[in-house]
Amino acid sequence: MIRKLFCWLCSLVMLSCKNNTSQLIIKGSDTEVNLMVLLAEAYWQQHPKWQVSVSGGGSGVGIVALLNGRADIANSSRPMNAKEQALFQRYGVACDTFIFAEDAIAIIAHATNPIDSLTVEQLQAIFSGQLRNWQSLNGNHLKINLYGRPNNSGTHAWLQKKLGISFCKHVLEMNGNAQIVEAIKLDQSGLGYVSAGYVVKNYQQTGEGFKILRIAAKGQAACSPLDKEAVEQQKYYLLRPLYQYIRRESAQKAQPFIEFIKSPAGEEILLANGYFLVRNDSAK
Repeated sequence: MIRKLFCWLCSLVMLSCKNNTSQLIIKGSDTEVNLMVLLAEAYWQQHPKWQVSVSGGGSGVGIVALLNGRADIANSSRPMNAKEQALFQRYGVACDTFIFAEDAIAIIAHATNPIDSLTVEQLQAIFSGQLRNWQSLNGNHLKINLYGRPNNSGTHAWLQKKLGISFCKHVLEMNGNAQIVEAIKLDQSGLGYVSAGYVVKNYQQTGEGFKILRIAAKGQAACSPLDKEAVEQQKYYLLRPLYQYIRRESAQKAQPFIEFIKSPAGEEILLANGYFLVRNDSAK
């Protein structure tokens, strides 16, 4: 469905020159790409003279495209790092930051896995490679198979920083969230992390064959992205802001789309697809 929508949007872009319409190019985060396609489609229905082209590839890919002038907006599931900021300054490229939603990282395991929750300390030990077997966690003497994103992914960078670790070499790097979900469904020893928007809609799990684990931060009860109260009260440990970086010279044409995202129609799309509205302290 998403691929069809994306191809449809691309075909609209191809027609833009003939119809003398305007084009907005958005590249970057795989976490945000499906959501942006839905927002772009809804925006186009209200503003048919504007064509919005959306593609993924990772937060780093989007930021480089913004720097090189190949995108008007870079989607990013992490803040720009110091090296990226230095490059923008060196080449005199100005951009603005828009935090448009909150996302949760969901930790998922195979549906038959006996465990329902992990502590933050256990996650640190597992993804750093210190804990390689399920036996001490669920009694099964099986190797833990880890699934994650490549190092150009904002989710990869954000989760490493949040957990205060470096991922071990045993984490299998998948191209996107959907691939991680499918891998976990096929692997009874699997454990992975994905954007909650790929597995949660209106605080309900979407799909079968996997389970979303509850996570317990130190001194707190275990909870998950399925726990509405925990998310709204910022108690779920793996909540994060989602960013759009807007090239300053594209600000005028990007602004109507940004305003649409902030409108009730845009917020309804965010909430219906597993994302959350921005709170005042979300930019931590």
